[in-house]
Amino acid sequence: MAIRGIPALLVGDLNDYSKSFSRLMAFRALGLDVDAFSHSPAGDETLGFPRISFAFRVAWKLGFHLDTEGANRWLIEAIQRKRPRIVWIEKGNMIRRSTLLCIKALVPDACIASYTDDDMFNRTNTTWTYRHALSAYDVIFTTKSYNANPDELPAMGARRVVTVDKAYDPEQHFPVEMSEADRQTIGSDVGFIGSFEQDRALQMLALARAGIRVRVWGNGWDGFDPGEPNLAIERRPLVNSGGEMNYTQGICATRINLAFLRKANRDLHTDRSIEIPACGAFMLAEYSDEHARLFAEDEEAAYFRSTDELIEKVRFYLAHEERRAAIAAAGRARCVTGGYRHEDRVKFMVDTMLAMNGGGR
Repeated sequence: MAIRGIPALLVGDLNDYSKSFSRLMAFRALGLDVDAFSHSPAGDETLGFPRISFAFRVAWKLGFHLDTEGANRWLIEAIQRKRPRIVWIEKGNMIRRSTLLCIKALVPDACIASYTDDDMFNRTNTTWTYRHALSAYDVIFTTKSYNANPDELPAMGARRVVTVDKAYDPEQHFPVEMSEADRQTIGSDVGFIGSFEQDRALQMLALARAGIRVRVWGNGWDGFDPGEPNLAIERRPLVNSGGEMNYTQGICATRINLAFLRKANRDLHTDRSIEIPACGAFMLAEYSDEHARLFAEDEEAAYFRSTDELIEKVRFYLAHEERRAAIAAAGRARCVTGGYRHEDRVKFMVDTMLAMNGGGR
C-alpha cells in the first residue's frame, strides 16, 4: 500500500535514546508527512530516561501520569492544522479520552493508534486515564502477544489489538569493530545490559560463583551487592545518545551477551532480543517460544532453560569461539533479511491502519 505523503501525527518520548524516536525516524524514512511532539521532558543522556519531579512521582503512585508537556493541547491544535489520516500515540498514559473523541469529531476518517512495548494489562504500567481512553482508540499495537487475548486488553475495552514483534534501528544497532583496549573498558567475556530484577540477578550470581566473570550495566542495581568478585556491577546504564554509541559498543565488546526475560512484564522477547543479534553479537537468551520463532536455536542464537543450562552453555561458547562467531553472523543476517527493522514493523502497522476503512467505523 502506498503511504508516501500521508499526513500523520505522532506523540511519544522523542529523546534520541528512546524507541519512540526510532519509530519516528521510521515514519519519516517511509515518506509519511508526520508532525511529532514529545510527551516526555528532555531526558538524562547518561541514565536513558528523564529525571522526574516529586509531584510527578506522587501522581504516578495515585495512578495518574501528569501531562507536563501539554500533549493533549498539542494534539487538539495539530489536528485542526494537519487533518491527518493517522494519529499515532506511544503508550499514551496521559492522553485523555476527551482528546481522542475530539480528534474523531474533527477528523472522522483519522485512524487513532496506541503503540506500547509494555504489558498494559498490568496495572502498574497504566493509568486511569489510559484505561478510560482505551475504547476510543481504533487499534492498539502491542509487543506483548498475550495482551491480544480476549480476557486481556479486549476485556478492558480495546476495540482491536494487533501484536507486532520488537525491532532494531539500523542507525544504532550494527557491528562495530572493537579493540582489545575497548573490550577492557566497556566489554567482557559475559555481560548483561539492563535493569535490575531479582531472578536475573540470582542467575548471574550463580554464573559468578561457578567461576565465570560477569559484567552488568544498567539502572536499579544499587541495592544489590552480593560481594562476589566475579560479578562486576557497574551501576550505570550504557546508552546510545548525543552521538555516543555506548550501548552498541558494549554489546559488540562482549563475547556472550545475556538476554533475560523480565518476569514483572511477562516478557516473551525484549528489545535486546533483536538489538543484540542486529549488532552482529552473540546472544545467549532465556528460552521462549517467541525467541525460538525469531532466531533458530543454536543457529542464530543460543538459549537456556535453567540456571544449570545457562552455566553449561556459557562455558561451552566461551571455549568455542568459531561456533559463537558463526551463530552471531547468522543472527545478524536474520535481522537484515527478516524484516526486523523499525521501518519494517512501522510499515506493517501503517498498512494495517490504512486498511481499517477510516478507523474501522
